[in-house]
Amino acid sequence: MRVCEQDEHLSASAVIVAKAIPEAESEKIATTMLNQPTAKLTVLTKTTLERRARWVEEIQQISGNFGDDTLRMNAALEKELKTDGLATLLDHLRLCGAIPESYGHDSSEEKLYSKYTDTLLAEAFKFIGLTSLVLTERADSADVECSGEKGFCFVGDAKAFRLSRTAKNQKDFKIQAMDGWKRGRPFAMVVCPIYQLPARTSQIYQQASARNVCIFTYSHLCLLLVYSKATSAAKAQALLHDLFKTVQALQPSKDATAYWLPLNRKMLEFSKEIADLWKTEKVAALESIQVAKDEALTHLATERTRISQMSREEAIKELIREHNIENRIAVINRVEDNGIMSLV
Repeated sequence: MRVCEQDEHLSASAVIVAKAIPEAESEKIATTMLNQPTAKLTVLTKTTLERRARWVEEIQQISGNFGDDTLRMNAALEKELKTDGLATLLDHLRLCGAIPESYGHDSSEEKLYSKYTDTLLAEAFKFIGLTSLVLTERADSADVECSGEKGFCFVGDAKAFRLSRTAKNQKDFKIQAMDGWKRGRPFAMVVCPIYQLPARTSQIYQQASARNVCIFTYSHLCLLLVYSKATSAAKAQALLHDLFKTVQALQPSKDATAYWLPLNRKMLEFSKEIADLWKTEKVAALESIQVAKDEALTHLATERTRISQMSREEAIKELIREHNIENRIAVINRVEDNGIMSLV
């Protein structure tokens, strides 16, 4: 089912605010949305949403010293994950692919958010028993370095995008750069939000298969972690190694199906336990789109309310145009499930 059709019901409050409404009602509806939990979630929970809101705010607590802010954030995140375990890590991973619309472009918050996703990626690989480290020394290197037994090692990069981002190109995914950043390691991985990946054709798939760089999603990564919990870290590492080998054996092609079908089948055929876990994570992927859209649309509704309270009509029109709110809402409303997890 197409998520954009599903969201006409699930995100009705967000859609209402996104349309032209009287100024007197706009603020009331926006305020209601801010206090209204997303409806009809079955995998994600109220705790998931509360955790997301808390961390969006936490990352905004900028002191002016980026190094100190990064250390503070990492310490708080690692403490939370150590205390609350896998459920907390899954909460973060399922929603971290969307950069909050409330963060300014190229702002300190946006840069700190990038460090947040790097830390989450490193913690995910630690969970399956790998040694994992976030690299901070160089700009021309991968963000995460991982190693295991018998020479198994790779570098990783966590990607996140705004839902309102209109045009993502191959350079945004850094596939060619990741190949160069292996620096002697056999494998590399780029982890992306599933709904931001091309569903038909793209040069990123050709580059990935030609350069032996695994394009992965947060949804697939969550599945790997849950499988590790259900079985063992050793089995999860073996599956991960098999996935790298699967990418290595692919014939270069721009076709998304030619890339994802072998990876999805490899995961499902690896163990009988994965089938039920797959169903759950597929639902979580759909719900993550819903939650990300509601979060973004609520912020933009609030922004439009703020603009609408300005005194002069000319200023209001100019601010709406400057913030590009209508176009950003249109882009967010076009986000839909791309069917990657249905390729089995």
